[in-house]
Amino acid sequence: MKTVEFHPSQKNTLACVVDGKVVIFDRAESQTRVVAEAAASNAQKNSPSFTTGKWSHHHQGHQFFTLHDCNVRSFDIRDTQHCAWSIEDAHNQLVRDLDCNPNKQCHIVTGGDDGAVKVWDCRMPKEAVFSRNDHAHWVWAVRFNTFHDQLILSSSSDCKVLLTCAGSVSSEASTDALPEERRRVLSDGLLQTFDQHEDSVYCVEWSNVDPWIFASLSYDGRVLISKVPKQYKYQIIL
Repeated sequence: MKTVEFHPSQKNTLACVVDGKVVIFDRAESQTRVVAEAAASNAQKNSPSFTTGKWSHHHQGHQFFTLHDCNVRSFDIRDTQHCAWSIEDAHNQLVRDLDCNPNKQCHIVTGGDDGAVKVWDCRMPKEAVFSRNDHAHWVWAVRFNTFHDQLILSSSSDCKVLLTCAGSVSSEASTDALPEERRRVLSDGLLQTFDQHEDSVYCVEWSNVDPWIFASLSYDGRVLISKVPKQYKYQIIL
């Protein structure tokens, strides 16, 4: 079993990625149904069919994103044979994680074994709209900040958590009516490196109640609570 994800709006619906399949559970009706299945190619018989999966925050809750080898695919849960869209060869190596921008439709962020963090517009799957290669090893987790989506967290086997700004492709970059000095957008690039972990950092999550706090978990079982540096916080809110 790779992951279990509750539907973003329907409390009785959840998706499970297991045995190379995406299975939808309806708790109210006690029913299950397979909505997607990925078979490894002959050259990849020993590779996992799906790495993980996540519900789309948009598309009326009908799409579920999956990671398969180097590719990103979205399935419409209303049609078990329908792949809504795909990004082929999104990374040069295995894609480990993805997150959906809650504030900007069609934008997702991915991280892979090539050490890259990329933001994609699923309507233009040929090339990422934003890309950084600041990690020295596999990227295990990537997360958009729920409130200020120009802030992206990534964690890696290089024992680091990175805070990156993708302001040029964020929802706050479209505030053209505001004067330049009032736009709450930082310059694109690496903002901060958090290197307090001594082992691979497998998970990183933003706080649900405070947009400036996040937690990270490393292989040795160490959990750290960290904050966005004040200079970046003030640049955004003032």
